[in-house]
Amino acid sequence: MNLDSENKTILIAPLNWGLGHATRCIPIIKALQENNFTPIVASDGIALELLRKEFPYLKMLELPSYQIEYAKNGKNFKWKLIKNLPKMIEAIREEKNIITKWIRKYGIDGIISDNRLGVFSDKIPSVFITHQLNVMTGNTTWITSKLHQKIIKKYNVCWIPDVDETLNLTGKLGHLENNSLNLSYLGPLSRMHKMPLPLQYDLMIVLSGPEPQRGLLETHLTEEIKRFEGKVVFIKGIIEKEQKKEQIGNVTYYNFMKTRQLEQTFNESKKVLCRSGYTTIMDLVKLNKKAFFIPTPGQYEQIYLAEKLQNDGLVPYATQENFRIEDLSKIEDFKGLPAIESTVNWEELFKIF
Repeated sequence: MNLDSENKTILIAPLNWGLGHATRCIPIIKALQENNFTPIVASDGIALELLRKEFPYLKMLELPSYQIEYAKNGKNFKWKLIKNLPKMIEAIREEKNIITKWIRKYGIDGIISDNRLGVFSDKIPSVFITHQLNVMTGNTTWITSKLHQKIIKKYNVCWIPDVDETLNLTGKLGHLENNSLNLSYLGPLSRMHKMPLPLQYDLMIVLSGPEPQRGLLETHLTEEIKRFEGKVVFIKGIIEKEQKKEQIGNVTYYNFMKTRQLEQTFNESKKVLCRSGYTTIMDLVKLNKKAFFIPTPGQYEQIYLAEKLQNDGLVPYATQENFRIEDLSKIEDFKGLPAIESTVNWEELFKIF
């Protein structure tokens, strides 16, 4: 516990791109509280809604939306992002102005930005969180990576939720051969804990990410799961005011789950079918679960991670259009994700504030 924090106020702001950035901030928010800091949470959309459900007693502030949308056809993903770039730049510009006002209004002493590019101040300590020092965008990877590294450089430090060792999870996403950045590797960051619970489900399906791809995968898997023999729990990843539960045959559907229930359900499930989002990968490492991945079409980062982990003999994957429920049998031919043990020294990390 950090007794020197004097209840300093720290703004923590995850990007609203699916739920991964928000969920991996949960252990950071808890660590801030345990070390006598006062967190203020800022985001937008479903990321903000999820954190509001997890921390109803914390101050929640709304930031401008980056208006990130996926294309229906994965091949058009990059061009859809480029088309939305002016809106994103405008949101980042607006974000910068808001942060300057909030620092004065709420007496903010430090900033933690999880991939929100406008959440920064040169007046107070500012931390950036990312697992992507290199940003995969196909034939434009070199320029997107250089631009991202330039943004990271203005922060006091960059926290990377991985290990700086040969056996790591992010590969070339989170590791540079040469750099002048101030980097701190935290180890895998997860809100989950492994528990010795009896198995209740043969398969757990977890969906997340922006529309329309989340919905397209839900439709596809709802049909495929009809051929699965065994008990299934299907979490759609739709954050709504009330939780909804529906039983259809051998499948139990939920629109969403909060952390405690989700943690229990993971522990009660034999296998997991999900996206190859990095936060999900970190959760699976912590829970020691075998999985099958379906990367989001057109999202180079998820495709890279799925290919890397399959090539390493750890987790199989299939493309969204080619996935068939029978593919799950391949899980048995893979080792599963490595057990990477790491303890985050929060007191040392928070000394920056």
